[in-house]
Amino acid sequence: MLVTGAGQISMAIARRIGFGKKIILGDKKIENANAIAKIMNEAGYDVVPFEMDLSSRESILAIIAEAQKYGEIKYLVNGAGVSPSQAPIEAILKVDLYGTAVLLEEVGKVIAEGGCGVTISSQSGWRMPQLTAEQDRQLATTPTEELLSLEILQPENIRDTLHAYQLAKRCNEKRVMAECVKWGQRGARLNDIAPGIIHRNALGH
Repeated sequence: MLVTGAGQISMAIARRIGFGKKIILGDKKIENANAIAKIMNEAGYDVVPFEMDLSSRESILAIIAEAQKYGEIKYLVNGAGVSPSQAPIEAILKVDLYGTAVLLEEVGKVIAEGGCGVTISSQSGWRMPQLTAEQDRQLATTPTEELLSLEILQPENIRDTLHAYQLAKRCNEKRVMAECVKWGQRGARLNDIAPGIIHRNALGH
């Protein structure tokens, strides 16, 4: 089981479905991964922390390779990302938009038959003016290495970090719609969750 983003949402999902499974938990800050792994391992789970950067294809391939050491990857939980208050526009697009697209693409190449994945988007993806059908198509199907070159994602067309985040989360949902077809050809499922505001203290209970 591959989990990206050592946060409360990722942990809540992993606790729900991960008992009895080998869990590879990736986060850019290894101390976060270590902290969540400690909590879960003490509760009887089998978690291996791993330092990974969602904005890097090389790093994504590294965590996939780590997970494959223990067998086929059957589950993906993607809760990694940065918020509008945490990062500049460029980082939001590179991590939340590009990185998620690469992760879904690369895991989709190796996901086991009968496997399942979920990526955490956001309600913010729908709290912006409607895009054109062509813009939605571009977000869904543009080759990953060309995504950040799209006109809609150029700095002059993005108002602020919130707008960048909204575009990234819209893209997440559109990529899932496109990638789930490819996952389906391998006999696997891919889903998206677009939560709103979540009370952190309620997670994990």
